[in-house]
Amino acid sequence: MPNLPADAAIRSIETLLYSISNVLYLPVLLGIAALTLYMLVCFGTFGAEWIERRRGVRMLVAIARHDMAAALTAQEGEPGLDARLERVVQRADAAGVRRLDGVRFVVRVGPALGLMGTLIPMGISLAGLAQGNLPKMAESMTTAFTATVVGLACSVCAYVLSLVREHWLRSDLTDIAYAAETMLATHGHKPHLMRVEA
Repeated sequence: MPNLPADAAIRSIETLLYSISNVLYLPVLLGIAALTLYMLVCFGTFGAEWIERRRGVRMLVAIARHDMAAALTAQEGEPGLDARLERVVQRADAAGVRRLDGVRFVVRVGPALGLMGTLIPMGISLAGLAQGNLPKMAESMTTAFTATVVGLACSVCAYVLSLVREHWLRSDLTDIAYAAETMLATHGHKPHLMRVEA
C-alpha cells in the first residue's frame, strides 16, 4: 500500500524545486548575457593595455615609481623609508591582483552559469515533451546548448586573458620591487630583497 503522505510531500518538494528553477531561468540567462558583455569589455581593456605595453608604457610600474618618489619626502612621525617603499610595493601588488580577480571571476562563474543555463531549459524541455509540445521542447533544447557554449567560451577566453595578465603582473611587480631596492641602496639603506608574488 503506497504511503500517501510521503508521496504528497515528495510531489510538493518537486513542485517547489521546479518552481525555483523556473524563477532562476531568466536571471541565469541575463547573467550569461552580462558575462558576455563583461568579457567584451575585458578584451577591450586588454587590447588597450597590450598596445600601451608595446609602446613601453606600464601604468602599474609608472604609478608605483611616482609613489616611491613621493615616499622620499618623509613627514614628521611617518615610518622609515624602507617601510614606506614596502607599502608602495604592497599597494601595487594589491592593485594588480584586484584587476586580475575580475578576469578570474569569469573563469569560475562562466561554466557554472552555462551549466545552470543548460539544465533549467532541459527541465522545461522534458516537461514540454511530457505534454506533447515538441516545438517548446526544441526551443528549450536550443537555449540549453547555446547557454553551455557561451558560458564555456567566456570561461576559456577569461582563462587565456588571466594567464597573460598574470605574466604581466609578475613582470611589473619584479620591476617595482627592484626599483624599491635600488632606491633603498641609493639612500644608504640595506636592501631587503622584497619578494612579490602574483
